[in-house]
Amino acid sequence: MGEMEVGADMSGKVLVLVGTKKGGFIVEGSGARSDWQVHEPFSVGWPTFQVAHDPSSGALLAGGGNEWYGPAVWRSDDLGKTWSHSIEGLTYGDDGPTIKAIWEVKPAQGVIYAGVEPAGLFRSEDGGKTWQHVSGLREHPSCPEWFPGGGGLCLHSIIPHPTDPNQLWVGMSAVGTFHTADGGKSWTTRNKNVRADFLPTPEPEFGHCVHSLALGANGSMRLYQQNHCGVYRSDDGGANWLEITAGLPSEFGFPMAAHPRDPETAYVIPLNAEGRYVPDASAAVWRTRDGGGGWERLSKGLPQKGAYFGVLRQAMAMDTLDPAGIYFGTGCGQLYASQDEGESWSLIADHLPPISSVKVALVD
Repeated sequence: MGEMEVGADMSGKVLVLVGTKKGGFIVEGSGARSDWQVHEPFSVGWPTFQVAHDPSSGALLAGGGNEWYGPAVWRSDDLGKTWSHSIEGLTYGDDGPTIKAIWEVKPAQGVIYAGVEPAGLFRSEDGGKTWQHVSGLREHPSCPEWFPGGGGLCLHSIIPHPTDPNQLWVGMSAVGTFHTADGGKSWTTRNKNVRADFLPTPEPEFGHCVHSLALGANGSMRLYQQNHCGVYRSDDGGANWLEITAGLPSEFGFPMAAHPRDPETAYVIPLNAEGRYVPDASAAVWRTRDGGGGWERLSKGLPQKGAYFGVLRQAMAMDTLDPAGIYFGTGCGQLYASQDEGESWSLIADHLPPISSVKVALVD
């Protein structure tokens, strides 16, 4: 079962993969992005921070953590009908901190990465059966000074380089963006010109509350970042960042999504910093088509009054169809979708538990 190509026959399926505080859900639609159906949840009782699709194997993967049982990564080879899970190797050892949860699961070039809390990175070369600690990240000299953000000290964003398996970016709260060029043996900070207004030093080397990272399209070294203190773009793999917040109603927000083909196009959902819900309780997704030079408000079909919801860091995603679809889930359990790159929106699922993450799989 492979991934659908852009412009492919619409007879396939679109799976919106939803992680919630009470388990994972699959919301299935036709290849025409209609006739949405919510499947029964899996990993029930486990807060599920991520559900992802591995196009190379067709597997679905999910990560989460239970207050009593600890972390786990689930795998399904039949599109969610049956699941297995493993925690073998997901440990810092007897002398290290206890891992609480899996925040991100990322298939990349034949391996699977997992980002965990407390912040660290693991890797599996056997489809998630066993895991090895990518220890170089926590061996960075800054590690003893890492501190948690409001959601904990978590590694929540993993961005593999599109062609070079040795290159990887990660985002950690409240630590910042880090990059490796040697497969994880050594890491460098990537936070230059990013503000950290909550610290005595406003632009430190680390200590940033990066909320979400996204990689631009077409094999570029462009990165986008939603931070606690603004929205940023990098054109050199994070070595330098340019703030692109101007034109948005708030510098605060959690999710960030990049267009699958146009590196100039990206999306954010601003929130007010006080209540962490959409500004003026009026829902909108904001889009830039020029790399952050300007922003436009997209709200057709979204509630414009009384929308006191937030959208978390992993809860917005895009598909690769043409025109591209975009999806987001709220802390109140609503799942919205757009078939036209954000021009109009519809509610495709409601009354789910609070949504932690949204991903999309296009399958035959």
